Amino acid sequence: MNAKERLEKVINNIEKVIIGKRDIAELSIVAMLSHGHVLLEDVPGVGKTMLVRALAKSVGADFKRIQFTPDLLPSDVIGVSIYNPKDMEFHFRPGPIMGNIILADEINRTSPKTQSSLLEAMEEASVTIDGVTMQIPKPFFVMATQNPIEYEGTYPLPEAQLDRFLLKIKMGYPTPKEEMEVLNRAQVAAPIEELTSVISLEELLKLQDQVRMIRVDETIRSYIVDLARQTRQDAYVYLGVSPRGSIALMKASQAYALLKGRDYVTPDDVQYLAKFVFGHRIMLRSEARYDGITVEEITERILAKTHVPVQRFVGK
Repeated sequence: MNAKERLEKVINNIEKVIIGKRDIAELSIVAMLSHGHVLLEDVPGVGKTMLVRALAKSVGADFKRIQFTPDLLPSDVIGVSIYNPKDMEFHFRPGPIMGNIILADEINRTSPKTQSSLLEAMEEASVTIDGVTMQIPKPFFVMATQNPIEYEGTYPLPEAQLDRFLLKIKMGYPTPKEEMEVLNRAQVAAPIEELTSVISLEELLKLQDQVRMIRVDETIRSYIVDLARQTRQDAYVYLGVSPRGSIALMKASQAYALLKGRDYVTPDDVQYLAKFVFGHRIMLRSEARYDGITVEEITERILAKTHVPVQRFVGK
């Protein structure tokens, strides 16, 4: 069974729970294969939590959920050292961050100090307690959610933390037909409870290694750099895409190519993923708000005017 077939099994398994959101399932897998993380922004009740649980069950991963609240402390996330009077030593009690797939629910409802406790984990896959650094089990994948409607009592994520997320995606509402199917499946039992793993964690780790072997032609890398550079030069943009964003787009494109059964990246891969990689990394000037210009429009405009490599991309 090749990589595409294995990943197809995971997507089909997720679709037993999440109806009509195949593209969202694919993007989530792309982020996980790229050792990246996802910021999922949407209104309550559209299946964000179910998506993460279904993904975790499909790959047999250790799933942890952290409900972010205003009184949550960093130690509630990463863990704490507790003194044991019997042996007169401190023992580390790991927090929920020490898992494979982490749901950071409503991440913008907690303080910046607690939000920052995720930075090292998301970037280095490790946590530091009392000067001792401990590695988080592999694979490690964070999907954070936030509600775009309610702003009262929230703490907007700073640019440095937004930059740690590989992709920002939105689920959206289902169609009437899809919502009818959701009701039919939920009438008897919760579909999530019937899910079983279709690939192992060992297989997932091998797939992550395969992503690194996907060929990225020099013209494709140049194309990615041109796109990122254009975001820094746009008149409406206050803060453009950083080199980390360029790397994120390249890695995501490699994972997407593997998902589609190819061993090379095409310009179409880059164009499709650019809006998900760049969207949360572009900060607009106040003039853009006055003129009704959105980040999506900026990204589409940059994609339209940037020269696309036209050579034929085939595996060697």
